[in-house]
Amino acid sequence: MSTSQQLPTHHQREPKPIKRRHSASYYVNRVRDSLTTRISKIICGIFLTLLFVGGIAVFITWLSLRPHRPRILISNFFIPGLDQPDGFENAEISFNVTARNANRAVGYYYDSVEAFVYYRDREIGSTPLVDSFYQEPKNTTILSKVLKGATLDVNSDRWRVFRKDRARGAVVFRLDVTAMIRFKLSTWDSKRHRMHANCDVAVGRDGSILATSKNKRCLVYFT
Repeated sequence: MSTSQQLPTHHQREPKPIKRRHSASYYVNRVRDSLTTRISKIICGIFLTLLFVGGIAVFITWLSLRPHRPRILISNFFIPGLDQPDGFENAEISFNVTARNANRAVGYYYDSVEAFVYYRDREIGSTPLVDSFYQEPKNTTILSKVLKGATLDVNSDRWRVFRKDRARGAVVFRLDVTAMIRFKLSTWDSKRHRMHANCDVAVGRDGSILATSKNKRCLVYFT
């Protein structure tokens, strides 16, 4: 055997053919599914973003338009003759109620507005304030009334108790204002609600409202 001839070695082998696990159509479908998934995610993301922005816009609109309760205050409350022992013969109570609408776009319809005066949780007088009125947004309305005669129940015994409290520095009453109220927003009107405003008010020795009670905000609730 010639030395120029090379003998085959056992370590040299022919390369094995590459085996494909999947066909070409499989990979095409995978790419197509991947694109579909991405597009779906993008669409969902856009939808959720629009939903979030829309929710914020609706919430801000609701905050700006939601109706606030009326603000009821007692600006004046006066009992003349409180320093007179026989003042009960011509007893009267005069007062001013301030109703404020703090809403920017919501108005109030007031119906059947009435006032009740209590002393030590007993009613001593009542009177209608007004039949009905409409209060525009950002508006203040003052309602005035005088209780006397048949609208005020004050006898000598009750007047004597008034004077005992007066000697201690103050006579405390409670003025309750009730009304049927509706909220108005543009062309929409709410159903009627009964509003109650409870106002504690104190008068001094001369029968005039004390500074601690003047323009004090009353508790307002609905039933």
